[in-house]
Amino acid sequence: MTTRRAVLGALVTLTLATAAGAREGTAPAAPKAAGPQEVEVVAVALDPRTQTPAVLLEGKRDKRHLAMVIGPAEATGIAVPLQGLTPPRPLTHDLFLTLFGRLNVQVTRVVITDLRDDVYYATLQLTAGGTTLTLDSRPSDAIALAIRAKVPVLVEDRVFDKAGGPGAAGPRI
Repeated sequence: MTTRRAVLGALVTLTLATAAGAREGTAPAAPKAAGPQEVEVVAVALDPRTQTPAVLLEGKRDKRHLAMVIGPAEATGIAVPLQGLTPPRPLTHDLFLTLFGRLNVQVTRVVITDLRDDVYYATLQLTAGGTTLTLDSRPSDAIALAIRAKVPVLVEDRVFDKAGGPGAAGPRI
């Protein structure tokens, strides 16, 4: 497990360093605030040793990094809209957004809420007719929907902390 975490950490560090190089000259991160912070879904990448996919996230407030190991189908569900691709037939997440639209339901945000026993947890926030509904969701599904709906993905600070502390790059897997 430790070797796997180290490899993923190196992968995340390399990917995020490359992304940061494109943003050279940005101001240093602001002081840490409380509460969930919005993240950028940076990429879906493969662990070079195990070929296991992971979704890479970067906090917009404090630039902390998070990598969540996901399955191949989940990687496709996130990578397709992240790369701006349109599949010839709707994927499951596309179908859900179409259904939500027809029912006048909007996805408003996604929050990755916890990391317990090496499992990430998330909620999907929806609104319909002025009512807010929060649903339990797998983070990968929630992220895939958020990218398509162009809504924020947030991560609770405790998730960053549990995944490795400030500035850590690797997840608990």
